[in-house]
Amino acid sequence: MRRFSTFMSVAAAAIVATFAVAHSQSGRTQVGVLECRGGPNVGMIVGSVTNLGCVFRSQGRPDDLYTARITKVGIDLGITTETALSWAVFAPTAQLGPGDLSGNYAGVDASAAIVVGLGGNAMIGGSQNSFALQPLSVQGQTGLSVAGGVQSMELRPGRF
Repeated sequence: MRRFSTFMSVAAAAIVATFAVAHSQSGRTQVGVLECRGGPNVGMIVGSVTNLGCVFRSQGRPDDLYTARITKVGIDLGITTETALSWAVFAPTAQLGPGDLSGNYAGVDASAAIVVGLGGNAMIGGSQNSFALQPLSVQGQTGLSVAGGVQSMELRPGRF
């Protein structure tokens, strides 16, 4: 249990560091919210792959649909029945077109669930690493799992 507590503390510190880096980059403004949902996921001890359906919401423009594939490397043990993630999206400009968030992202992740669980992650990427995804709220999960490490996300236009 002590190792788990230490691991979660290190993962939380990494998340905070990613927030600081993402937020400190000048010239970015919050342009909306990216919300993603997914079904069952099985952790494979040293990593996992999760597919999600996402929607980008921004005031004054229609919803923009995406598909996301998140690959985690690090500890990932357990099974979750569903996952919900939500990020505040920061960009160098307030003018975004459909599909502009598409691209590859990278960041850190930490989560734990015993029936209901919490987690958080922050990512930077997209076109020329110009977008920052900062957790708007904690990640929600149902199931039994513990995960932490680095992750990458491939975000593509699509439907869910």
